[in-house]
Amino acid sequence: MKSHKLQMIVLCLVAIAALFASSNAKADTWNKATKITFSEPVEISDMVLPSGTYWFQLMDSSSDRHIVQIWNADRTRLITTILAVPNYRLQPKGDTVIKFAERPSGTPEAVKAWFYPGDNFGQEFVYRKARATQIAQTVNEPVLSVRDEAPAPVVEQTPVKAVEPSGEEVEIAEVVDTVAPAPALPSTGSSLPLLGLLGLLAVGAGFGLRFVPTRDAA
Repeated sequence: MKSHKLQMIVLCLVAIAALFASSNAKADTWNKATKITFSEPVEISDMVLPSGTYWFQLMDSSSDRHIVQIWNADRTRLITTILAVPNYRLQPKGDTVIKFAERPSGTPEAVKAWFYPGDNFGQEFVYRKARATQIAQTVNEPVLSVRDEAPAPVVEQTPVKAVEPSGEEVEIAEVVDTVAPAPALPSTGSSLPLLGLLGLLAVGAGFGLRFVPTRDAA
């Protein structure tokens, strides 16, 4: 009888551990939290990040899934919040992908886009028009931009255009492929409730066994 009780306790602990592990996995999938280390300084939107380790994640917003937050290495300080635009690619990768816009030697590379592992949608970062024009002329390709007088941080409901190397503004649909299904919200049919029920049943069974009469040995 003691062995049965021990088995139920172990089952209960496993179920509870699975419940918390599944919850954490869902959270990371929702905000796309990614630890990224840069060996050299990089430019991103309105600032230059020194070499080091950072966390990239989406802001917790159900209305706009393309606002990126950058945190320090231990996620205790929010460094900046950046507006991005969905950038679609046909073949998802198994690893984090950071795309750079090449720059002249001696200047930090400009971060162009960030792709979360397994996603075919990435986040292409937006620069202020004056800086976007300089980068576009250097790399000879369009760069996403907002007006220079846009408030900082540049976030929701800020009109985004694309700047051609010539300095001409065009609609972002002309240079960025955004035609794809919107990222899905966390599934309501996930296994999370099932795991929680399993844990509760295991707990109930464990307590119930305490009241099962034991038979004395003959």
